[in-house]
Amino acid sequence: MNLIELTKIVSDESKVMEFLQKKFEKKINCKHCKLSQVYYMKSKNRIRCAKCKKDLRPFSNTLFGKIKIPYSKWLVIIKLFELSVSANESASQVGLSYKTVLKAYDILRRAIVVELAKTDKALRGEIEADESYFGGKRKGNRGRGAKNKTIVFGMLERRGRVSLEILPNVKGKTLMDATVKKARKGSMVYTDLWKGYNALIFHGYEHQTVNHSKMFARGRVYINTVEGFWSFAKERMAKYHGVSRSKFILYIKEMEWRYNNRNRDLFELLTGYALGASYP
Repeated sequence: MNLIELTKIVSDESKVMEFLQKKFEKKINCKHCKLSQVYYMKSKNRIRCAKCKKDLRPFSNTLFGKIKIPYSKWLVIIKLFELSVSANESASQVGLSYKTVLKAYDILRRAIVVELAKTDKALRGEIEADESYFGGKRKGNRGRGAKNKTIVFGMLERRGRVSLEILPNVKGKTLMDATVKKARKGSMVYTDLWKGYNALIFHGYEHQTVNHSKMFARGRVYINTVEGFWSFAKERMAKYHGVSRSKFILYIKEMEWRYNNRNRDLFELLTGYALGASYP
């Protein structure tokens, strides 16, 4: 959904309610008399039963009910999140506290992690594997062996999805355990020359390597696509000016989700997640 379309909807809470009702998969029934004939009460931001006149909040058991703000503001927050607007700037635009918007962003990121787990399936075909190191500038070694950095292992299916996992180290066993979880055996896996990948052929994978000190590609043997993803992720992560270790997983999984849904309407997906609707 583009900004013009969203602006038309959020200008009127009744239009917001109508929009959400169309997306909501469950039929809205009055919990008091079970009647499904309801109408919107603008003055109270409620849906009212046409029979018993009881007020309802039909989305109170969804993610929309976790923060008591108008649904119109929830939709604007979702749009700003989709556009990678910071929580601080979003708070200014929607007229809410930074703490409230940050909580909303946190709710959306947790929903993304849940949805990624639901749709997770083995990668196959041609796969590029690589690790990257995230964290602020610190003294010490760079690259593999860097201290106080978060190690993220990525496997990217060409013309498909990327799958990420935080690892404690880049030892051979650690990398093989992560690979077996993510990739279908028999797939072709492309890596650099790191020795930790040497055992791939003993775990049922085809394996080709590229020597980056001499070339970036050797025919179809390259890992440029996954390296492009690392650039994409780090550029976006830099906007947050530091992420705590406890919440890093939420942010890096957001990057995975954004890449995997790069050709889809992210606003529609996020709204569906918030309502508990299924979006295949």
